[in-house]
Amino acid sequence: MTLRNDIEITPELVANHGLKPDEYQKILDLIGREPTFTELGIFSAMWNEHCSYKSSKKWLKTLPTKGPRVLQGPGENAGVVDIGDGQAVVFKMESHNHPSFIEPYQGAATGVGGILRDVFTMGARPIAAMNALRFGEPDHEKTKHLVSGVVAGVGGYGNSFGVPTVGGEVQFDARYNGNILVNAFAAGLADTDKIFLSEAKGVGLPVVYLGAKTGRDGVGGATMASAEFGDDIEEKRPTVQVGDPFTEKRLLEACLELMKTGAVIAIQDMGAAGLTCSAVEMGAKGDLGIELNLDAVPVREERMTPYEMMLSESQERMLMVLHPEKEAEARAVFEKWELDFATVGKTTDDLRFRVLFQGDEVANLPIKELGDEAPEYDRPWVAPTLPAPLDPASVPDADIAEGLLALLDSANHSSRRWVYEQYDTLIQGNSLQTPGGDGGVVRVEGHPTKALAFASDVNPRYCEADPFEGGKQAVAECWRNLIATGSEPLAATDNLNFGNPERPEIMGQIVHAIKGIGEACTALDFPIVSGNVSLYNETNGRGILPTPTIAGVGLIEDHAKMVRSGFAREGDAIVLIGAPENWGSHLGQSAYLRDVLGRREGTAPYVDLAHEKKAGLFVLSLIRDGKVRSAHDLSDGGLALALAEAAIKSGIGAEIATPEHATLATWFGEDQGRYIVTASADEADEIVAASPVSAVVIGSTGGDALKLGQARSISVAELGSAYEGWFPAFMGATIN
Repeated sequence: MTLRNDIEITPELVANHGLKPDEYQKILDLIGREPTFTELGIFSAMWNEHCSYKSSKKWLKTLPTKGPRVLQGPGENAGVVDIGDGQAVVFKMESHNHPSFIEPYQGAATGVGGILRDVFTMGARPIAAMNALRFGEPDHEKTKHLVSGVVAGVGGYGNSFGVPTVGGEVQFDARYNGNILVNAFAAGLADTDKIFLSEAKGVGLPVVYLGAKTGRDGVGGATMASAEFGDDIEEKRPTVQVGDPFTEKRLLEACLELMKTGAVIAIQDMGAAGLTCSAVEMGAKGDLGIELNLDAVPVREERMTPYEMMLSESQERMLMVLHPEKEAEARAVFEKWELDFATVGKTTDDLRFRVLFQGDEVANLPIKELGDEAPEYDRPWVAPTLPAPLDPASVPDADIAEGLLALLDSANHSSRRWVYEQYDTLIQGNSLQTPGGDGGVVRVEGHPTKALAFASDVNPRYCEADPFEGGKQAVAECWRNLIATGSEPLAATDNLNFGNPERPEIMGQIVHAIKGIGEACTALDFPIVSGNVSLYNETNGRGILPTPTIAGVGLIEDHAKMVRSGFAREGDAIVLIGAPENWGSHLGQSAYLRDVLGRREGTAPYVDLAHEKKAGLFVLSLIRDGKVRSAHDLSDGGLALALAEAAIKSGIGAEIATPEHATLATWFGEDQGRYIVTASADEADEIVAASPVSAVVIGSTGGDALKLGQARSISVAELGSAYEGWFPAFMGATIN
């Protein structure tokens, strides 16, 4: 064979491809010779952290991934969960952190595009999107620019494609100054008997390239996403892809139309590492070889090299294995949608990955080993050092009303309306709850009563103080938010964002967070069915807060019984469910401590999973039985912030009693496993009597002000003004 090898492979070149010397030696041992430049690029793409999970794979295997409703767990483009009546929800969350910091609009836009392709690649029509965004401190010189670009990118792509954005998070912290997080989630609906996988089957079958043309954008993007940032960050801009949502919309329709013809054997999105990763994964999963002819690849730039074509991350592209007798029919579908359709290779029986270009063979590698033999590390780790508990006596007494207003008018607890009003939250006409509540809710089109709920959560403060409890809490809060809409939590997807795993203290965070996530998912019957790991999120050695984002999906059998977080009517009793005797006790790592007092101290709150399950299932039963009219979980800001949010969202005030030994923690403590629900007085007494966990009537709704115990009364208008004012003022916008 003739392998083009006209670029010298030097140690510097190997290092620039993100490969360590021992990894390069493994390549030499594996193939018995020096790789070509194209082959080096292929190994770099397949063996980087972003694609191979080489630092986290050992620990990811410990997560619960199975359940009675799980049809497809991790390992495919997205997870698949049965929702009954022959239908399934297909969903996943994935990061686009590094690209979004370098080029915020395109980084965020192509993150949305990539996660949508992961969903419709499986045969599902996307019905909902969310995003979890984390930026640096508001007064950092780049923050406003990054917020503006990322939000515009998320909206620009999702709105044009035509999927409603129904939920998400936006948070600020100085630890994200040099490395923001953009985690994108998408969900779609599919028939359970029409799920498409990426495993190629059959020898001598056509491998077909579909969608948009290949350019030089995104070359080396996956490798860039597996490295820390340094002072040369601006030089990485060419590694960010450029998206076209209108092409993606046509690609969606063409793929779903093609799938109905029965022509598709296997399908894979060209995401990270583009043509390389998609071809290798399809062949390796099917125990087949793949031969590609790059001369047939549609390109939009002149004189592209094999290396560039194999590593390009140009957007809106798919790779398929088709039944040869249906190739002409498939081509007609894509030509109708004005998309490229090119037969670029075939499946083989030799377990080799062969790449041809202008008559030369520029790569010939063992296909299984490209994936299966990727390095897998059991990296050294040290258990996190936990902070000392907070001394309650060190927290001064304060004016409860002023503390609440300060939280509402802060970067992390104010309204996100400025963000989500730039997203189309109603397109497709099925949205029942849009951003701003505990979760987004979308009707299952074609079914008279069913709906799906979506939520995304993590508290990085907790995760740094105690990664194990923080991991548990992220799962529990997502689960609670789904419960609070009236949905049965079905399954979750994770997006694990951490710093450099080669540092034992960071690896310890990863290990403990995954252990906490696994324990919580097991206890709450909430399996992880898909996900993504994003490591090396640091700049010049300064890592982000550990941020293992959890996004979940819940099922509402009858959306007429769905509830919202705002108070439903005046004159209802407010019942606090799942709280300790004093209603709240834990101020360590709390929002009040950080955002009002400027302190980060104490332990993360303990998550009692047995209590979480009992409290949550009881609240869900109350909603399903029509006994409560609103529900809201308690998290950041404790009871005071939850009550204020319920009042602001409804325009209805409330008067709350004071427990016998009230303290600051009564109102701002962040004890877990708590909900506020509203019901008629008679129903409230029945709820208290029937509750398997603590339950107490704490007050009633009504009027135009919120009064918390002995604190001064605050009008709902004043609460709303504080809540709605911060974000527009920060971005220099006006409030309509």
